[in-house]
Amino acid sequence: MKAVACENSKLEVVDLPTPEPAEGQVLLNVRRCGICGSDLHARRHADVAAEIVAEAGYEGFMRSHQRVVFGHEFSGEVIDYGPRCRRKVGIGEPVVAVPLRRSGTELEAIGLSEAAPGAYAEQMLVEEALMFPVPNALPTELAALTEPLAVGRHAVRRAEIKKKDVAIVIGCGPIGLAVICMLKARGVRNVVASDPSAGRRRLAAACGADVVVDPNEDSPYSAASGSDHLMTIPDGAELAFDTTRRLRRLPQWHRIWQAAEALGVRPQRPVIFECVGVPGILDGIISAAPLLSRVVVVGVCMEPDRIRPAMAINKEIDLRFVVAYTPLEYRDTLHMLAEGRIRAEPLVTGTVGLPGVDEAFTSLGDPETHAKILIDPSRSESGIRA
Repeated sequence: MKAVACENSKLEVVDLPTPEPAEGQVLLNVRRCGICGSDLHARRHADVAAEIVAEAGYEGFMRSHQRVVFGHEFSGEVIDYGPRCRRKVGIGEPVVAVPLRRSGTELEAIGLSEAAPGAYAEQMLVEEALMFPVPNALPTELAALTEPLAVGRHAVRRAEIKKKDVAIVIGCGPIGLAVICMLKARGVRNVVASDPSAGRRRLAAACGADVVVDPNEDSPYSAASGSDHLMTIPDGAELAFDTTRRLRRLPQWHRIWQAAEALGVRPQRPVIFECVGVPGILDGIISAAPLLSRVVVVGVCMEPDRIRPAMAINKEIDLRFVVAYTPLEYRDTLHMLAEGRIRAEPLVTGTVGLPGVDEAFTSLGDPETHAKILIDPSRSESGIRA
């Protein structure tokens, strides 16, 4: 079969043996596979990423000298089962799967491990236990977005955002757009999207952002309509003083304050999603954000970075770091797509065959041109098709 392999940062089309499903595994024909930002990072920074995740206990992440078939955002169809499978999905039926696969006794990351080749290929293996049938005749292009949208769903759930909260999305690449889609699916009424790229701002609006901001011209923190955020330490002190002065006119004033806290009454604060992942962005957000902001870090910064803890402390910034999703979040995302609850069509800006993958990686470096390029292994031509 044909596949695209990465070795020493070079991408090339190669011939590989057709994979054979082991116990509990399923062989798929790949229909579509998204090119993820993680793939772009892994091509150039595989060794750095491997060292980091090895410290966290996973030794199987790819190294630059290994030949690895990328691809963890995919849809396909069942063509064969391995031993001891339940075979609940018929041959030829469309499916997606959480990108984890057993290799011996270990679980490996599909598309980011030499031991688990991914979907930049005509065929691939998945675990039956992590495979889900595609409902409602969902198109293969949209089914392939299940994985990146599940990342957005996980980030939004971890943010514990309420519908009345202001959400501010910094960076409108594919993951920022996925977060926007999931915020609107959750019913968040005021979503501000910020990106210096006019093309990405257009995509953010198409995905449902209520306000789009060029950060070179306007502050996303002041763009939210109807917000009353505390911007400075004196603002916070003034609110505390004025609230205390008013309440202390009443008997048992402290019990009124305690009851308000128990009911969740608090100063307004935005929930900010950092979806860029380059050095300096996080410290910039902490410096410019209102007091009490919750910052959810979704962007993956592959280099060492610095923040000023004293700034975060004085503004009482809440930092949360997120990664991936649970199998349930993945399943629920698939069904949200199939039910039309997510406006995901704008994410797909191009399709390419296996011979065009290298060109697609280059094109994705220009934020004005593309967001998500999907690979169609059945295509033999190299050009990117809109």
